[in-house]
Amino acid sequence: MRTRKGLVQAVTRDYQLWIMILPAIIVILIFNYIPMYGIQLAFRDYDFSKGLTGGEWRGLAYFRQFIDSYLFTDLMRNTFLISLASIVLGFPAPIILALILNQIRRKKMKQLMQTTVYLPHFISVIVLVGMLNVLLSAETGVVGHLMKSIGLGHINLLASTGTFIPVYVLSDIWQHCGWNSIIYLAALSTVDPQLYDAARIDGASRWQTIRFIDIPALVPTIIILFILSMGNILSTGFEKIFLMQNSLNLPVSEVIATYVYKIGIVSSQFSLASAIGLFNTVINFIFLFAMNTISKRVSETSLF
Repeated sequence: MRTRKGLVQAVTRDYQLWIMILPAIIVILIFNYIPMYGIQLAFRDYDFSKGLTGGEWRGLAYFRQFIDSYLFTDLMRNTFLISLASIVLGFPAPIILALILNQIRRKKMKQLMQTTVYLPHFISVIVLVGMLNVLLSAETGVVGHLMKSIGLGHINLLASTGTFIPVYVLSDIWQHCGWNSIIYLAALSTVDPQLYDAARIDGASRWQTIRFIDIPALVPTIIILFILSMGNILSTGFEKIFLMQNSLNLPVSEVIATYVYKIGIVSSQFSLASAIGLFNTVINFIFLFAMNTISKRVSETSLF
């Protein structure tokens, strides 16, 4: 009762702020929470004539079918490997870039560098994959010619199971690293300039300034974003992987997201696809909750 009274008082006191975020709340309710009513499809046999709630109740049958599937191990391995590689290589990249950009003192040079690294983010996934196909072609691509010139022969980087993940991760870093660094630059902009002046007077080098001023200022932001990234451990980008897939790299490129599309949309097995999607979401939530709990105990910084 006391909590409810405090909430009402907070809403009354800050009603202008609540009105401002009301459209966002409505959008989230409509597109994120109301559709959760369809989760029950994962536990029923979907019947077009009976709708979402008219099919026969099957319980956990579709979850068992997915776990017992011969593809389960491969799908989980591929999804984890791509996600883990993206986090290990992709997560530190915008932090390092933000630290480098923050050290540029000339304003025009800094603005030019920021604009240059932000631009790839606005390239569509389809265009990016088209660029990869052109550049990495073993016959006509620039990289293909370069590899032949140094004696590596004809290697199709997009059709090899050994190079698919590196190509996916590195191209993703190139496209989004600059844009993802914005939030870290925003965190660095809150650092008191007097700290830099004091460090300069004490004779601190640039590396010492980064180590003792910039990095500590970024730690809370890094922790929060890392927790959020762990909440997407099984949510690899569907569009890019699907566009990069071919029959040769399929053993390493088939992930849960593409499998759900093929099962649900292509094969019309909607109940099984819903079960796989719900399974994926539950695993992501477990990782998010676990990482948040660990962070709260170790650093006292957490989402909730």
